[in-house]
Amino acid sequence: MSERKVLNKYYPPDFDPSKIPKLKLPKDRQYVVRLMAPFNMRCKTCGEYIYKGKKFNARKETVQNESYLGLPIFRFYIKCTRCLAEITFKTDPENTDYTMEHGATRNFQAEKLLEEEEKRVQKEREDEELNNPMKVLENRTKDSKLEMEVLENLQELKDLNQRQAHVDFEAMLRQHRLSEEERQRQEQEEDERETAALVEESRKRRLLEDSDSEEDTSPTQPQPALRPNPTAILDETPKAKRKAESWERSVGTLGSRPQLSGLVVKKTGLDTSIRRGRAPPLPGVMKNGQVAGPAPQMPGTSSLSQLGVYSDSEDSSGSN
Repeated sequence: MSERKVLNKYYPPDFDPSKIPKLKLPKDRQYVVRLMAPFNMRCKTCGEYIYKGKKFNARKETVQNESYLGLPIFRFYIKCTRCLAEITFKTDPENTDYTMEHGATRNFQAEKLLEEEEKRVQKEREDEELNNPMKVLENRTKDSKLEMEVLENLQELKDLNQRQAHVDFEAMLRQHRLSEEERQRQEQEEDERETAALVEESRKRRLLEDSDSEEDTSPTQPQPALRPNPTAILDETPKAKRKAESWERSVGTLGSRPQLSGLVVKKTGLDTSIRRGRAPPLPGVMKNGQVAGPAPQMPGTSSLSQLGVYSDSEDSSGSN
């Protein structure tokens, strides 16, 4: 198999290069090249700005009857990106730059103007020195004077550096560090004092509030619980005696207050029957088919006997 990228071609033994016809091309022929805009420009037709570095597919040709020191000058044709107007510019080997020809104007460039001004001043000075020897001497005197001023300024800077060389920068930094630490320590102490003062003030305020609250609401001391006496059961009286004592305390003795004896009524069978839920027999109603007469009354009943009957009836009701 043959190589994909052929570097050496085969020439047969009977090859005669003079028999190859020569291609005759015009000298002003154009080539399509890819380039970038060498400077900022503005289209004259539509006013579109074309900045430096924008890429174009340009046509390149050699300028006829123009050269600089044997170097050919080339012309380039591009089109505006907005209105497609043709713009041309060519090379300037003398100034190592490009010059605008047609279709646009070059934008202002301060750096280029400054360089051109320096070149113009230098050229004028050379022309003056060439025709006037006194001007040469005057320029040399100015240059020597300027050089002396520069040397004096340089010597002053050297002296200043020598004076500063004796300064111990390490000691200065150490002193600054110590002063900074002292300042931080003082600030810390002040903060601690302020904190302690605030804590003390809050404690005093809390104590005052507690004392005021104690004065306003004094707590009641709890009463000790009464413990029962183990021998109290021996002092208890019988039930009947206790009831008689309670009766005497509430009503009094019947002997001392005879006017209260009429208030005591003996409980009869009517009350007991009512308590037990049975209806009492009506007076005059037959019992076992016979008419019962009025209940007989017990003559000669005293108040003490009535009191005994009252207490017995209470006992019987309590047992029921």
